[in-house]
Amino acid sequence: MLRKKNTRLTLKERVQIETLLNENKTQAHIAKTLKRSPSTISREINKWILSKTDKYNADLAHWNAKDDYLNKRNTDKISTYKSLRIYVFRGLLSGWTPEQIAGRLKHEYPNDPIMSISHESIYRFIYLAPQARLNKKLIKLLVRHKSRRRKPKKRRGNGSKILNQVSIDNRPKHINLRQEIGHWEGDLVIGKNHKSAIGTIVERKSRYTLIIKLKAKNANEVAKMFSEKLNQLNPLFKKSMTYDNGTEMARHEIITQKTGMKIYFAHPYSSWERGTNENTNGLIRRYLPKGTNFNEIDENKLLLFKKN
Repeated sequence: MLRKKNTRLTLKERVQIETLLNENKTQAHIAKTLKRSPSTISREINKWILSKTDKYNADLAHWNAKDDYLNKRNTDKISTYKSLRIYVFRGLLSGWTPEQIAGRLKHEYPNDPIMSISHESIYRFIYLAPQARLNKKLIKLLVRHKSRRRKPKKRRGNGSKILNQVSIDNRPKHINLRQEIGHWEGDLVIGKNHKSAIGTIVERKSRYTLIIKLKAKNANEVAKMFSEKLNQLNPLFKKSMTYDNGTEMARHEIITQKTGMKIYFAHPYSSWERGTNENTNGLIRRYLPKGTNFNEIDENKLLLFKKN
């Protein structure tokens, strides 16, 4: 016998739904197993699963439903708007970063103010109560899943070994607005035992990424390969690059000479000044984790990451 129409799904039932979905059971089978109407199961599943890559999570679905039932007066946008909340949760379950979620929302809902949110607001929601059960689960879905989010602090360096640096302080202010294509951020991702590396250069506005295979991580190799890859681009897309203080950029003047790009250097220990590149490197680490020997990675495999 089917239950009463207005009886809400319990957490236990949602766990059963998640388990049966993982076993590739049909909605009809799930409805029969839970003694629920097919429409109840269909509404619950279709709310979260719109494509093959989407996942159903019992805890998140139950928290979302419980919050709706209690009709709490929440001040943050994610809690206030159900459609936005589900989109954010579904994105996190699909492995997207808050930056990717915010970017996809802009693309998919360009004229919908409700379906618009910054990545910082998503992070604030996730870390609002880091010890709460829901927030612990959300934190684990992030790239770095740190239990707490701390504001980075500037530390004094011991002086740079790179000659003729131009500080980010002297970088034109309009670059901060991300309204113009052609301004990049660069870095190295280091491999196993610091014996291999790949170069990553990310365009600040479009997030287009170049992943560059290196034979070594010294300044001469970096200058050679960075210049070679950048010169494959239209000159309109080569305006500037912001880098950290790694000595692999000691030949930065050669890159400028060969590409025409101005190179600016971030302050020591200030990775947030190159946040686009840092976040991209975090995504790459999902597929090429620490301990990877980049000398053993085929260049064609690296090209696959450029699509993201």
